Amino acid sequence: MPSSRRMTAHALPHSVTDALTMTRRGFAHWARRPGRFAVGLAFPVMMLVVFALFLGGGMAVEGGGDYTEFLVPGMLTLTMAFGLEGTMIELAQDINRGILDRFRSMPISPSSILVGRSLLDMLSSAVSLLIMTGAGLAIGWRWHGTAAGAAAALGLLLLLRFAMLWAGIYLALVAGKPDLVQAVQILVWPVAFLSNAFTSPGTMPGWMGAIADWNPMSATAGAVRELFANPGWTTDSWAAGHTVALAVAWPLLLLAVFVPLAVGRYARLSD
Repeated sequence: MPSSRRMTAHALPHSVTDALTMTRRGFAHWARRPGRFAVGLAFPVMMLVVFALFLGGGMAVEGGGDYTEFLVPGMLTLTMAFGLEGTMIELAQDINRGILDRFRSMPISPSSILVGRSLLDMLSSAVSLLIMTGAGLAIGWRWHGTAAGAAAALGLLLLLRFAMLWAGIYLALVAGKPDLVQAVQILVWPVAFLSNAFTSPGTMPGWMGAIADWNPMSATAGAVRELFANPGWTTDSWAAGHTVALAVAWPLLLLAVFVPLAVGRYARLSD
């Protein structure tokens, strides 16, 4: 039944319908577990408040400028990057409960499961980005650029999230079990902090600052600061001077790597 259905002339409409059904399944989970969903949205806001109001008073921006205006673009970037964890956890749970196998045995489009996961997580990320932007405005952050620049900044943030989403799908399909997912989660934090989200790579040891300069999160954070016309720290590296170009190139490279890997891994699950 599934094979014959995929071969019909109506395969594309069925794929779209099935993907939307999978997305609605995610909405139903949110409705049944509003507390978990709310905590997921509140955690980045709490981190922003801690770094801006508790620790920000001791921070200075090289070259002048308000630290909150430096910090908020960095926190928006980390919020999009940390979305990888949510994708991994949700997908790993579906694998361990046998839900993914059950879906694969049903007469639905095989791609709808991953596409539905992507749509749901991108919607969640857009809501999180909206809330974080509102929280930033509430604690004094302002953007000073054009509306087009602001729209481009938000677009770069969502592009990074989309790339991290597919990285999360692939890693969840490889790890499979929640305990292995937690091991990957532990590695996310050092990678996030080894960027220019909170401070200048120029203040780090040389080798560490070079890694931070080329971190994809540094590229997006630096580009967002530039587009919002917020203060930023720079170094003399090529990466620090071409953040907008790298903020586009890094996510596209990650997508080129992880989308085929995730699709291939998903196709081999039943082998």
